Amino acid sequence: MNAVFRLCLNGRDPQDPAARRRCGTAAGLVGIALNLLLSLGKLLVGALTASVAITADGLNNLSDAATSVVTLIGFRLAGQEADAEHPFGHGRMEYVAGLIVSLAILLMGIEVGRSAVDSLLHGSDPQFSPVSVAILCVAILAKLGLFWFNRSLGRLIDSPAMEATAADSLSDCLSTGVVLLSTLIGHFWGVQVDGLAGLLVAAFILKTGWEAARDTMDPLLGRPMDPALARDIDQLVLSHPNILGIHDLVYHDYGPGRAMMSFHAEVPADGDLLEIHDLIDHIERELKEKHNIETVIHMDPVVRDERTDALRLQVAELARELDPALSIHDFRITAGPMHTNLIFDVVVPYGFRLPDSQVREALSARIRALSPKYFPVIQIDHSYVEMENRT
Repeated sequence: MNAVFRLCLNGRDPQDPAARRRCGTAAGLVGIALNLLLSLGKLLVGALTASVAITADGLNNLSDAATSVVTLIGFRLAGQEADAEHPFGHGRMEYVAGLIVSLAILLMGIEVGRSAVDSLLHGSDPQFSPVSVAILCVAILAKLGLFWFNRSLGRLIDSPAMEATAADSLSDCLSTGVVLLSTLIGHFWGVQVDGLAGLLVAAFILKTGWEAARDTMDPLLGRPMDPALARDIDQLVLSHPNILGIHDLVYHDYGPGRAMMSFHAEVPADGDLLEIHDLIDHIERELKEKHNIETVIHMDPVVRDERTDALRLQVAELARELDPALSIHDFRITAGPMHTNLIFDVVVPYGFRLPDSQVREALSARIRALSPKYFPVIQIDHSYVEMENRT
């Protein structure tokens, strides 16, 4: 299998669209062939033994073959180059394929459940066959192998669609195991639990479909940047001279290997503009080379003097006293004869225990306690990545 993985990547980055297309094609073809064979065997045995559970399991494998076709098509479409109508490429087709797979799993679960209920209401008398037991055992082993194959390949290229397919294979192992158990119970103990086994199979299928749909919807709706990636970007950017801090990082995922982001970089207000601009261009190229992310950086000039730095540290500490999750940026002061404006942004996590207005009021009260001449002007921001201090 390792040879198959190496052949798929062909020495390329796992986020490379061509490598992902090869991996998706390999997974799709293997899934189609194996599931068609299993479906044919189970449907034949189900017809010969009149078993609702075995027939349902065979139909489940048939749907798996269809979803493998969808996965194959999804990866092929996702690998297309950008065009005039889709300037960011077609990478999200991989997520769409995963969602279609999830919906197909849910529909099959509903159909299997309906057949099982019908069997419970009207009764069934399936016939035992050693061939059926042998086919079910082979099916369990085959699906375990397919689960390992898809999970390993999915983790290698970080593919939600392939992870959903792997989860479906594991669910198939459990559901086929239930069918095998019900067959043995019916033969050796004379207790017909075929309909109940069909319901359990339907429950396994529905659970798998729901979890897969949830995992594939997240990137389609927009999810926060991976915290590990955000930390690495922080370290890379802040390692350069004249970069005092970064904030307002926004990340757009257009599919694996197709991402864009923007953020504000704080730079010295008295620095050489041409030198800083050249540094910003260099950082954008560096991020493209290391993470394959198209980046736009906005420069925020920051005045750094003894008074401003001291007040910034005081206000940052007041924010942390209110809650350790709070941080500030873009701090500046404008002094007048009667009062001094303290102007800054405070980053508040989504779902924070206090509404934005109360955060502003509580922090303003703490600042005024430092001096009645201080007049805070606070802008509330919400982080687009999982909360980390970016003061």
